[in-house]
Amino acid sequence: MKAGVVGAGLMGAEIALVLALAGHDVLLHDQSSEALHRAVERLRGILDKGVARQFYEAEAAEVALERIEPVQSIDAMADCAMVTEAVYESLDAKGAVLRALDEACRPECILASNTSTLPISTLAAFLASERRARFLGTHYFSPVSRMKLVEVVPGFATDPATVGEVVAMLEGIGKHPVRIRDVAGFAVNRMLHAMLIEAVRLVDEGVATPADLDTACRLGLGHPIGPFAMMDVVTSDLCLQVQGILHDAYGERFRPPALLKQRVAAGYGGGKGKPGWLNENG
Repeated sequence: MKAGVVGAGLMGAEIALVLALAGHDVLLHDQSSEALHRAVERLRGILDKGVARQFYEAEAAEVALERIEPVQSIDAMADCAMVTEAVYESLDAKGAVLRALDEACRPECILASNTSTLPISTLAAFLASERRARFLGTHYFSPVSRMKLVEVVPGFATDPATVGEVVAMLEGIGKHPVRIRDVAGFAVNRMLHAMLIEAVRLVDEGVATPADLDTACRLGLGHPIGPFAMMDVVTSDLCLQVQGILHDAYGERFRPPALLKQRVAAGYGGGKGKPGWLNENG
């Protein structure tokens, strides 16, 4: 299968990688040549560290980068069998990409969104009505090269046959797809952010420190990573954005904590080399 991925950020680049590791030819799109270069170098680093060898054949890892072709034109996706949108979690940004893909891709091409919170049927409104049967959500989890789960989210108009094709493809690349009903935040993020919000409240109330709460989650709940370490990796900025979407959809139970807003505004959102909950010096 020839596949496409739009967005060469952390998620998009690794989605391209796991497709390539499974033997698919992949076009990785970004408007920025610098972003594409950084993505390829990051993927080379993942392969050099041997991370992917835990999940894929060593021989596949050696040739995976050769199967990924960086492109800067959406029109290059014209002959892809499936294209995954993995750009910034913004309705406007994703809508613009989907409109462009609708025009560029063949009618039989499957379009998928890696959105983590936006309802698929809302995004489907950016597509021509005849395209919507071939559109659905495929919500991967970070780091994509390690995490097996993918939430598969059909929209109102998604053809069941499309769901079946995508589930089979995901299983073929070593993922474990679970079908989720089309609601804001889907399933995992609703559970996750309920926990993150309460964790920040516990810190704000002086009940425990971020480091101690992380230890409690790892040793008491069996979580591989604590909530504050997770926020430092994915960034509190993104968590705040997601919680804003969930708050709009579900009300008070997902209101972002004031402390989280304050830290993001002050530049303590985490991310590579930036101050966060566990390392305030970056």
